[in-house]
Amino acid sequence: MNDFFKNFKEYLKMPEMRMLWIFILLLLVILFIDFLFVQILLWRLVIFIVLLCIGFLVFFNNLRAAKLNLNVGIERSRLNNIISSIGDGLVVYDVDFKVLIFNKAAEEIFGISQNNAIGHIVTIENIKEREYKILAQVIYPSLAPTVVRRSEQGIYPQVIDISFDDPRLELRVTTSRLLDENGKVFGFLKVVRDRTREVELIKSKSDFITVAAHQLRTPLAAVGWVFETLKGESLSDSQQDVVRMGAAASANLLKVVEDLLNVSKIEEGRFGYNFQNFDLIKFFSSLLSQAEAIAKQYNVNVYFDPGEEKSVEIYGDPTKLGMAVSNLLDNAIKYNTANGQVTVSVRRVKDRPYVQVGVKDTGVGIPPEDLKKLFGKFFRSSSALTKETTGSGLGLYITRNIIRRHGGDIGVESEVNRGTTFYFTLPTDPALVPQKEIVYGE
Repeated sequence: MNDFFKNFKEYLKMPEMRMLWIFILLLLVILFIDFLFVQILLWRLVIFIVLLCIGFLVFFNNLRAAKLNLNVGIERSRLNNIISSIGDGLVVYDVDFKVLIFNKAAEEIFGISQNNAIGHIVTIENIKEREYKILAQVIYPSLAPTVVRRSEQGIYPQVIDISFDDPRLELRVTTSRLLDENGKVFGFLKVVRDRTREVELIKSKSDFITVAAHQLRTPLAAVGWVFETLKGESLSDSQQDVVRMGAAASANLLKVVEDLLNVSKIEEGRFGYNFQNFDLIKFFSSLLSQAEAIAKQYNVNVYFDPGEEKSVEIYGDPTKLGMAVSNLLDNAIKYNTANGQVTVSVRRVKDRPYVQVGVKDTGVGIPPEDLKKLFGKFFRSSSALTKETTGSGLGLYITRNIIRRHGGDIGVESEVNRGTTFYFTLPTDPALVPQKEIVYGE
């Protein structure tokens, strides 16, 4: 009851109740005139009842409006507090590019106060103004110096990374459309994350790995050369075993170093690709003939199934693509069973300008809980560890980045003790190959 009277007092003070007070004043004036000039008591009573009813209608309508506006005000205050507390910058603008919402984090990122941002119509011409330059480049990404797309074009939310040199700034921008009840776009929401420090830390880590790997590669190559030289010497069987073990260990270490260097180059967007047109069927025929030597060591049979395809022309880098497929073949062979088999198939995707390549084995399989982590850095499946103890856990991460750089995608299906199938797509239309080197994170 106390809360009711407290709220009621608040309602009476609100601007929405002004009409009630004006009406009460008019009511008193009319009743005074009625008392002076209307002599018939019945008419006085009728006029009083009519005015009283009108007064109640005005009172309840104004009270309802006051309640509604008070609730709206409370909700708006809560929403503003939430928006203000969000660590990422929020920029909302309508279809005319008029800024409607601009939170405190956005103020810090863009260096613009809310007073100067809200209500401002962002145009291409703002690129010439120092205050609005970065905001204009975020709203019109084509004006930005460096843009890396993280999502498919035309599908919302859109995710892009924008890099600025002056001032040094790394932003990740997620854009969503705002729709009304009829599905019509009435505005856009941009969530802007400042990744400058994050990118600097990644670069520092990458630089450290690059320097360390370069320093290790030369002595490891020398150690490997020494072991290879010793293989030709007259040594006892036990000594030859030691030499072979040393040569294998140095080769594995050198492979890990090379993987670390490749990952570092990928994450910096400088892996380097040499795209050209080539026949995918001939490419696989050559690659599988090279893999047969390793397959014999593991007593595994390798088959190629091109289906009905005699020739499939694609636009890509055969060296980098060879690296990706070799990683898949190595895994399929090493984690297979004795007398097992590996089948590489090529099929055109129906009604789409893509081919799908499958690498199927009859090996140990991968547990379901490991499948989602398989393409992450330094991850090795528990079933792989029981079969092969060596490995960097970087091969599939590198493979996925190479496939996506070619405009395709990669997936996996597996059943423990029944085998695994890796499948990836490659576009047959060169226009579907990304123009720039893009980093595909975990």
